[in-house]
Amino acid sequence: MDPEIAELITKECERQVYGIDLIASENYAFEAVIEAQASLLTNKYAEGYPGKRYYSGCEYYDEIERIAVERAKRLFGAEHANVQPHSGSQANQAVYLAALKPRDRVLAMDLAHGGHLTHGSPINFSGIFYKFAFYGVNRSTEVLDYDEIESIAREYKPKLIIAGASAYPREIDFKRFREICDEVGALFMVDMAHIAGLVAAGIHMNPTPYADFVTSTTQKTLRGPRGGFILCRKEWSEAVDRAVFPGIQSGPLMHIIAAKAVCFKLAATEEFREYQRLIVRDAKALASSLLDRGYRIVSGGTDNHLLLVDLRSKGMSGLKAQKMLEKALIYVNRNLVPYDDKPPYITSGLRLGTPCVAARGMTECEMVDIAKMIDHVIRNNGDQAAIEDVRKDVVDMCRRFPIYDWTTK
Repeated sequence: MDPEIAELITKECERQVYGIDLIASENYAFEAVIEAQASLLTNKYAEGYPGKRYYSGCEYYDEIERIAVERAKRLFGAEHANVQPHSGSQANQAVYLAALKPRDRVLAMDLAHGGHLTHGSPINFSGIFYKFAFYGVNRSTEVLDYDEIESIAREYKPKLIIAGASAYPREIDFKRFREICDEVGALFMVDMAHIAGLVAAGIHMNPTPYADFVTSTTQKTLRGPRGGFILCRKEWSEAVDRAVFPGIQSGPLMHIIAAKAVCFKLAATEEFREYQRLIVRDAKALASSLLDRGYRIVSGGTDNHLLLVDLRSKGMSGLKAQKMLEKALIYVNRNLVPYDDKPPYITSGLRLGTPCVAARGMTECEMVDIAKMIDHVIRNNGDQAAIEDVRKDVVDMCRRFPIYDWTTK
């Protein structure tokens, strides 16, 4: 019916199938998730919550949402879950609305050190409506210094402290954060969008026993649809639900909620736990292989699904490296490194993640080969012959590790 759009979808399919995706915030959704998203559940307006809808005909939608909620609670050990947020950013916005008043004080991780835009950036709603102060990583160790965070919290006296990051390669000690919050009388929120799959698999400390609020996306390490959800203590359940609806959203996306339910079910399986273990093994192998080739890895390595590569010793910006690697069909994203001297659009580093390559079944052996490909492109400064050599290797590797069975030609 629409050849123009169909052609673009086909081209995008080919890009994904024959490219190596090392973007830490991306993943390949489970096929069952894609099927649920593409269902006729998209046809219904289901404003409200199960049993309290504002439209008729929501009987089956109520049951779907109840299942999604119960699965989320069981997966993470939560007292309450809201699965309606359209994104992680809106999940964060809902928690702020539930717990804060405009201009309240919040303490969060500096975006330049690995935090997130919705954790107080002055160009984001969070930084516009609330007063944020920031903590970062230690200059010498490049990891969080909890004593320093405690000192900042004592001085700033925030109403809410946020843990969680979009570019931090080490495990976060949520128990220590809880102790800091208790000392200064602050509420505690964790944004686990990046590590939710690792948490579900028991590889990373679960924030749910320690935090008042936990927010997340479902599309990253969880391999679910693009969307968000909130976990919280029972005492905050009504406030959180009101903040989502009618606070910041109207009708929920019920086809996406069905896909979230599927995602939570699959995340409770042993196969998923093994997949998460592979993600971490791949990330460690990729970091080690790049170290062996003379690249500086922020904090010296990784505990999770991502690593940060500092390119300053190579005399190259993150932007230039990203563009060169894209020509070679290797997809990464430029990223600030701690105490970066370049602006956010340029950056001195790359953020590399392994959820996608692990989803394809690639192991530590392939990470050694991928590190070699990355180095070949960068060492040759994007020479066309080097790019062509790597493109051939990328396509060959991707043919051996298809995303889905139906993408194999």
